[in-house]
Amino acid sequence: MLNPWLALETGADAAERTGQVRRAHEQFVTRGAIGSHVRDVVAESWQRCAGASVEPESVAGIDLADADLDAYRSSHPLARVMPLFRELLGTIADDGAHLLSVCDENGRMLWVEGHSQVQRHAERMNFVPGARWSERYIGTNAPGTALAVDHAVQIFTAEHYCRPVQAWTCAAAPVHDPRTHRLIGAVDITGGDHLAAPQSLALVQATARAAEAYLAELHAADGTSAGTPVLNALGCDEALLDTGGGAPLRLGRRHSEIAVLLAAHPEGLTGERLALELYGERSVTPVTLRAELSRLRGLLGPLLESRPYRLRTVPHTDHDAVGEALAAGDLPGALAAYRGPLLPLSEAPGVVRMRRLLEDRLRRALLASREPALLEEWVRTPWGEDDLEVWEVLLSRRPGGTAGATALAGRVRELRRAYGLETPAEH
Repeated sequence: MLNPWLALETGADAAERTGQVRRAHEQFVTRGAIGSHVRDVVAESWQRCAGASVEPESVAGIDLADADLDAYRSSHPLARVMPLFRELLGTIADDGAHLLSVCDENGRMLWVEGHSQVQRHAERMNFVPGARWSERYIGTNAPGTALAVDHAVQIFTAEHYCRPVQAWTCAAAPVHDPRTHRLIGAVDITGGDHLAAPQSLALVQATARAAEAYLAELHAADGTSAGTPVLNALGCDEALLDTGGGAPLRLGRRHSEIAVLLAAHPEGLTGERLALELYGERSVTPVTLRAELSRLRGLLGPLLESRPYRLRTVPHTDHDAVGEALAAGDLPGALAAYRGPLLPLSEAPGVVRMRRLLEDRLRRALLASREPALLEEWVRTPWGEDDLEVWEVLLSRRPGGTAGATALAGRVRELRRAYGLETPAEH
């Protein structure tokens, strides 16, 4: 197949392909073996699902409903694009055979629209607004997998990891914020086998690109597209700086540290203070720092000033976005904006301090909220999966005797043993 993101080769028999994939799925969930009829993108997704302990009979859980859902999606950036989605995909969603859906960056469904009869059928598997459709919660599916791999993709019948979804075929494409280039969600069309045609994938890709272009126009109209650079450094070792003058600039590790520190100190830093924030007590000559700053100035031009060292226009950072959401009491927004630890491999003392302070603020807010959906979102991330305190609070919020509580208790025991807080004989 020339395009690995398409579900079927041109001229392929859909029924025959369904049978092949269904047998391969059964083989995987029973023995862990990947058959030759499974596309690489699907095989990798199944492996992620198995690693996340997704049960093949799972049905999506509901995170938000009623007033909470209305408030959340009305404030989401994709709310401004819904008229465009409806214009481009609305006729498809009204034809009695398809659904248009839009989810946020965490796979939480915001809108699911279409013919009422098709919607009622989809409700049986909780394909509804407010439900969580990320891979980690409901297995391989087009919007969840599109978010996981950051690429448009089709998922065909039995390629879905969870059996309740295998009657459907879907195509989805991720949508990015044109200023920060961060994922903000995905747009999807869901229906029958005929959606495995190349046109459906091309359609959602074109719709996602149109949405990003429209958001860029809105930013320009708001006055937010120019003047203020954007610096993203959460969950990545090399920061991405967008000055609004072209393609974003990926900075090297040391330059990323300098940019993050200067963004956090708009008043500027002397060479001595910046060296301390970068190198700590290590013996580093001033020439070393000046050389790094000279190379960085070659990349940033007049944006980088000296005496003291500072950024002429202070960028808005994703670190700021998390802190601002926390200050506003918007814990779901803070959690959505937190893409991982700040420059996770950095050992620069100033960066390490910023990283720990932000993570601690976010964790304290999560623990104080005791909201199961938010706690579960944290422990499903690479940076939260071993957070014993959060797992324990999550366990305390689950009714005893349920399958979910039993699994949580097992995970808590496992972590306590790993941290030397419990021996195998104690339980």
